[in-house]
Amino acid sequence: MAETIETEELKERVILIGVSRQDGDDTQDSVAELAELVQTAGALVAGTLIQNREQIHPGTYVGTGKVAEIKELIEQTGATGIVCDDELTPAQLKNLEELLDTKVMDRTLIILDIFAARATTSEGKIQVELAQLKYRLSRLTGLGRSMSRLGGGIGTRGPGEKKLEMDRRLIKDRIAMLGGELKEVQRHREITRAKREKNQMPVAAIVGYTNAGKSTLLNHLTGAGVLEEDKLFATLDPTTRILTLQGQQEILLTDTVGFIRKLPHHLIEAFKSTLEQAKYADYIIHVVDASNPQREKQMHIVYDTLYQLDIREKTIITLFNKQDKVTEKEPLRDFKADYTIGIAAARDEGLEELKELLGQVLRENKTLVEAVVSYQDAGILQQVRRHGELLEEEYREDGIYIRAYVPNQYRHLIS
Repeated sequence: MAETIETEELKERVILIGVSRQDGDDTQDSVAELAELVQTAGALVAGTLIQNREQIHPGTYVGTGKVAEIKELIEQTGATGIVCDDELTPAQLKNLEELLDTKVMDRTLIILDIFAARATTSEGKIQVELAQLKYRLSRLTGLGRSMSRLGGGIGTRGPGEKKLEMDRRLIKDRIAMLGGELKEVQRHREITRAKREKNQMPVAAIVGYTNAGKSTLLNHLTGAGVLEEDKLFATLDPTTRILTLQGQQEILLTDTVGFIRKLPHHLIEAFKSTLEQAKYADYIIHVVDASNPQREKQMHIVYDTLYQLDIREKTIITLFNKQDKVTEKEPLRDFKADYTIGIAAARDEGLEELKELLGQVLRENKTLVEAVVSYQDAGILQQVRRHGELLEEEYREDGIYIRAYVPNQYRHLIS
């Protein structure tokens, strides 16, 4: 009888490197998040090293003494590479490769790698490749030796080795072509948006830190069927669904990509069209993981990213999610939000309250009217049903009595 041999895929083992520039900064938390990113990308964390220094070393990221420590740590742990918690310059990348003789990656590369694995729509794939190529283009001088190390594993998804070895001109040509494809996708999105605006259907964009529970919320509200995983960036491509509220009011809910510390500049640029879902939305639903000790910092990052995208002066509803996992109940505070609600989306807790609130918010731009519409003007009722909220309808001899919330711009239809 043949013996069965179980084989397990060998995972890369990496050492995480960070630089803390002042006491009390969030370097520890940022490196802890980097560990989650690395694990999401499919590698194991073999060790962590954080150096306290006033400035990041321009040539080697950490000081030369720490480089020697890292080399020893690599030998002791059998690590196959290192991941630095900041975006490396071409010089830093080149120097660390030569001094450590190992695979060198940075936070940006890991995030791009995860995005490449998560993108499913053509737009998502275009945006990821565009971001990856722009990142590589700025680092061609530092990628000489590292090319031989990028044969597989984390940090190599997407364009792949052959595309990364293209010369500068070919990469620029590819970027221009992808840019053209993305503009075409954006044109179609603008047409769709124009149709929605014509139909006067309000839109709410769901934003939040990665893994706060945005997809879970959308699924439990609308049955969208979006992937739910307890991982960073479990979903990447935006999903839009209609939510029907009391009184047959309707609102479009659009999921957006999760935000994160040090979101790479290339990604913000490449994903502007996706994130602009929030820019053109009427309302922002901000989902916060209330059980995360870093929730205040995460909220700040979300608002800072929205500010970078010039998304301001919107009605904001903040949902403090995962209340079932909160050990110490604290007051729900978000001074930038217009409304706050505590929910546990996975358990459907607080969702009815959210629906009621959305109905209330939608009525703020409507007027409550009572009128008798003549039978010859009965077509007005279709407009009321489509754009307003019909509360009562009664057929009388002199016409149709209605009581309804009507959008202010349609108030003139009913005398």
